[in-house]
Amino acid sequence: MDALDRAVLAPPRVAGLPRTSPMQGLDRRRLDPVDVLGQSVAAVAPAGVAATFPLLISGVAGSGLIFAMLIAVAVMLLVTTSINQFARRIVAPGGLYTFTALGLGPRFALGVAASLLAGYAFIVAFALMGSSRAIGNLITRAGLPVSGAGLSVILLILAATCLTIVIVGVRISTRITLVIEAIAVTAILALVVGLIVRVGWREPGMAFSAPPDPILVAVGAALAITAFVGFESAVTLGVEARRPRAVVPRVLTWTVIGTGILYMLATYGQDVGLGAVGQSLTSSSSPVDDLARAYGVDWAAVAVDAIVATSFLAAAIAHTNALARVLLALARDGVVPTALGRTHRRLRTPWPAACAAVPVIAVGPVVLLLLGVPVWPLMQTTIVAAAAGFILAYLLVCASVPRFLTRVGERTPRPVIVAVTAAVALLLGLVTHLTVEITRGSGLGVAAFGLVSLGVFVSFHVRLRRSGRPANIGSYDLAVQADVLGGYG
Repeated sequence: MDALDRAVLAPPRVAGLPRTSPMQGLDRRRLDPVDVLGQSVAAVAPAGVAATFPLLISGVAGSGLIFAMLIAVAVMLLVTTSINQFARRIVAPGGLYTFTALGLGPRFALGVAASLLAGYAFIVAFALMGSSRAIGNLITRAGLPVSGAGLSVILLILAATCLTIVIVGVRISTRITLVIEAIAVTAILALVVGLIVRVGWREPGMAFSAPPDPILVAVGAALAITAFVGFESAVTLGVEARRPRAVVPRVLTWTVIGTGILYMLATYGQDVGLGAVGQSLTSSSSPVDDLARAYGVDWAAVAVDAIVATSFLAAAIAHTNALARVLLALARDGVVPTALGRTHRRLRTPWPAACAAVPVIAVGPVVLLLLGVPVWPLMQTTIVAAAAGFILAYLLVCASVPRFLTRVGERTPRPVIVAVTAAVALLLGLVTHLTVEITRGSGLGVAAFGLVSLGVFVSFHVRLRRSGRPANIGSYDLAVQADVLGGYG
């Protein structure tokens, strides 16, 4: 018997470990890396974004579209590197909220929590409406026009499906969303590659047709950043993941790289495809439909609607997963009612938080659709609000890095420079994004984000003050006795 065998049979006693973690109730250390990847990828909804975002960004960036996308990818890699400074050291379902609390303290953390909750809520609403709209398009193509009331019914069914999957179990939800996104991304790539093969490899028309305007490139880059929002949601599953300090950082990094490549290919394919038939991405109102008609493959438009519908449903599930866990962390910190911090005894999911969030998120779009408000303007408003919330949260967590590393005694120049650069880029992006949206007449989305996030932020402070509890927030998962050989209290 060697020393290792003896240590396993009679391990040395390790004192000072608690019996339970502050995040007890979640299914600790059960998820495989593929589950964490499924969460991050589904939250970004790369297939749905690849089919829709080139049009949105091209309307602003024009000939600088490719450059805007490249800048956005670079900025998001800096953000990923900054978030990973926390993810390699801290495991917390509160995600960016908890990270900011450990860096900049309670007040900024509550601001991040308010921004994140608003961002997750608006993005779930956007995804549910996007999926409903795509399903409505499929039904309409079959000869049955869908009204606002019909879209409302579809949205309610999708919301109920989303809530059920989130409650049943995180592994089931992440596997379902990963399969959906894998199929959707494969289909998008097949369509893009098929288009490029048919057209032939050629110089992008729109991207280099004229010298790009630096200002328009900056504006386009700010909008392109919103195509990556949600990638950080993998950190909310850290408690439930195996080897989270290794797996989560890798997932975040490769999600940004992979989706960035997909977006570039989709943008190039749509650009050269339309250019080959004398059209341009900037002048098209629906690039996928125009391409399908131009090349006589009407079935492709139907396929893309199906892809968008499933991709956005997967995104709604993933963001609801993250939203519920942030609420759980806030409840454990005493910021929101403690009931939201409970978990299902058997399924080990934060079902009270999910049940509280999804109906509130769904009711707004349903009422507005019933009142006859068109779905696309609603989607534009919600994505503006969601993007503002995520960019602000990313900005604050990047700004937290220098102080956090100082507190743990691991501050070095490189991560500080990366974090500061990312924070400055995000600040410029946020200001640009809000300015552009207001000047384009999308101020309603900005106002919606401001009102919701401010209301949530104020409610947090009021509850903490009335409870008389100190604002000692930012709890995270700890090693417990069962995690260590020979561990005891």
